[in-house]
Amino acid sequence: MKMKTINIRYLFRLPDNREEVIDVHLDPQSLDLLNDVPADMPYWTALDFHQCPNCILTVESNPHCPIAVHFVKLLGIFESLLSYDAIHVDIATPQRVTSRGTTAQKGVSSLMGLIMATSGCPHMDFFKPMARFHLPLANAEETVYRATSMYLLAQYFLRREGKEADMELEGLKKIYSDIKIINESMAERLRAISEKDVALNSLVILDIFAQTLTFVIEDSLEEVRYLFEPYFKKHRA
Repeated sequence: MKMKTINIRYLFRLPDNREEVIDVHLDPQSLDLLNDVPADMPYWTALDFHQCPNCILTVESNPHCPIAVHFVKLLGIFESLLSYDAIHVDIATPQRVTSRGTTAQKGVSSLMGLIMATSGCPHMDFFKPMARFHLPLANAEETVYRATSMYLLAQYFLRREGKEADMELEGLKKIYSDIKIINESMAERLRAISEKDVALNSLVILDIFAQTLTFVIEDSLEEVRYLFEPYFKKHRA
């Protein structure tokens, strides 16, 4: 039986009483973003416009940055907002609806993270499992828990296939190192075209999460170790 497209809806209620809806459609198997992209691409979506230093794509095969092309609509909708403008956002996923008042930068950041993970950027593909079980408006602690759990589950599947498993999370640190470069390069791309700070500060939030996770991994995840005390009690018995 053919699997249904995964649909996630973000409904933003803005300070001027406008409502803006952005629907995210994901292929149920590949988790690729299926949203339409503009017929006429703005110049700043070109792959070689502030291209990420660690980009593995080529202009010949990918004339446009896969992340940038999916940011075009976002920038058009939120260009009049300031980062700390109060908004309300309703996010409907296949599992639940999340409704919350927040700031423009936090609401947009949550949507940006989902789009980046499913955009087709090879460095972002590792986050597709998190996109499949999207947790809107997640904080830093939730992101640490979800990202490390996702990575360790991937290692379980690798071991099941006879491949080497990385229990020290070295590969996850490398993934987030690449993400930091992407965040910085995307920020440069946006600075070149917009004086508004919503999109930029939304990227900053994602970058803070990336830095937080890298720090916590290097600290042996001690910040979340207390959650697993029942497992230690069982082995002490």
